[in-house]
Amino acid sequence: MTQPRRRSGIVGLLVRPDGYVSGPQVLSELRRVIASGQVPPGSPIPLDDVAAFFGVSLIPVREALKTLLGEGLLDHQPRLGYTVTQLSPAEIDELYVVRGALEAAALDAAVRNAGTADHERAAQAHARMGAAVEAADADGFQRASRDFHMALLEPCRMPRLLHMLDIAWNVTEPVQTMMRTTEAERADMRADHEEMLAAFVARDADRLRETALAHHERLCAAVTRGGQS
Repeated sequence: MTQPRRRSGIVGLLVRPDGYVSGPQVLSELRRVIASGQVPPGSPIPLDDVAAFFGVSLIPVREALKTLLGEGLLDHQPRLGYTVTQLSPAEIDELYVVRGALEAAALDAAVRNAGTADHERAAQAHARMGAAVEAADADGFQRASRDFHMALLEPCRMPRLLHMLDIAWNVTEPVQTMMRTTEAERADMRADHEEMLAAFVARDADRLRETALAHHERLCAAVTRGGQS
């Protein structure tokens, strides 16, 4: 991958692959950057600049933006163009309800299917979260937290459910929910994750379900409080 000179806005965060750039690559890179939370909600997506960056026509860029619009990552208004989705507090709350329901369904299957490699992957993500808490790194905690949850969920072997969960998670990422939590709350969530990891490795579905629910309620409370502040 080559990194052209930096530009402002979303274009300054994109990475262009070497050689020919396809439409799916444009889509994947735009999704990656928007879901990273580095682009504030409401930020415009300049079609011409994105097309010039990737060295493509406007057609694949428009197609990519339509897909991201359908996934909820972007808004579109006539004459104003595409912008990163701005969620209301009620919409954020709704998405966390959706995420909680999907995660609960996936966990029940995942805990039965997981093997040693899955346990190790989850343990590594948990260790990264611990390092982020110790460093008071909310952004690092958010990334490691998602990695941890996905390590627990992916062994469910239900690709459609995981796809829906990925979309719901991506839409909330630009909000940077971990920035709404205090250091004490992140420490409590780390402890929740430790308990979830122990239940996951022990294949204790009931214990994992109960701990995951309590963890989700803790996160929802923090997010709701942050949205009202």
